[in-house]
Amino acid sequence: MTNMEQLTVKGLTKEYEKGKRALKSFSLAVPAKGIFALIGRNGAGKTTLIRILSTQLSPTSGTAQISGLDILKDTDALREIIACVPQEGRAVGWLTPRQFLSSYLMWRGFTSKEANLLLEKSLDELGIKKYADTLNRLLSGGTKRKVLVGMVMASGAKVIFLDEPTTGLDPISRDELWRTLVKLKKDHFIFLTTHYLEEAEKLADKIGVVEDGKLMALGTMAELRRKVKYPYSVKILSDHTVIKPRRGELIKGVDGHYQIVTTEKEAGRISKQLINRGVKFSMNPLTLDDIFYYIVRKPIEAENYDQQEYY
Repeated sequence: MTNMEQLTVKGLTKEYEKGKRALKSFSLAVPAKGIFALIGRNGAGKTTLIRILSTQLSPTSGTAQISGLDILKDTDALREIIACVPQEGRAVGWLTPRQFLSSYLMWRGFTSKEANLLLEKSLDELGIKKYADTLNRLLSGGTKRKVLVGMVMASGAKVIFLDEPTTGLDPISRDELWRTLVKLKKDHFIFLTTHYLEEAEKLADKIGVVEDGKLMALGTMAELRRKVKYPYSVKILSDHTVIKPRRGELIKGVDGHYQIVTTEKEAGRISKQLINRGVKFSMNPLTLDDIFYYIVRKPIEAENYDQQEYY
């Protein structure tokens, strides 16, 4: 694979005030095609990395290249091929999707005529053309997010950065946006950050695990599963009961709860013991959530979408 076909990050470090380091000599190399998902807990360094790669923030040290373009030396050329939807991104409430996309595209250098052609195609592909002349503030949370995705789609950018794009969406809106991203990845490279592990598992061709500013693991789902070695997981949820497996590995997280990774037969035996003791637990084939817990030894944050505010 040539440099023109990949994203390469070498030793990126970002230090903020009072010596706080958001990234710690972060290195990464992945194909610049399909969807790459970076997963991690809040504060792990995901947003800092995406801001550096999208040329919004300079690193303290280290560098990166996207499709052969250096983020520090080729900033202007790189901005021609990338587009970004930040975590806090919002479609301007007092504009319609048509007005919002038109303004963005003309800001990127397109003529009014070109912008109109591109935005119509984008809104049509996303299935939101019927909302083209409705004020953004009156749209549902899922449709607002689609407007932002439509913005970067219409730009013609080949590299798209999406920082936690489905945060705050209800499950139906989230699923709709997932289907959009699957279509989009056929012709684009999408760099996605998320703390929804199901999102990464369903969408990503490759997944990176970040914790405390460091890359802990990288690979396809199959490759990440091989890091655990065992196909089943038992999580003890109701108390801190300890059951040592005959075969497998017992993991204690910083939250005090235990996870056992083991074989299907041993998981069944342990489950019967826990049922007899009246202990609350879960047992399932290994998921990305289990892999994350195994690697990081900490649970990723859950989110209650019912409590989210929609803008």
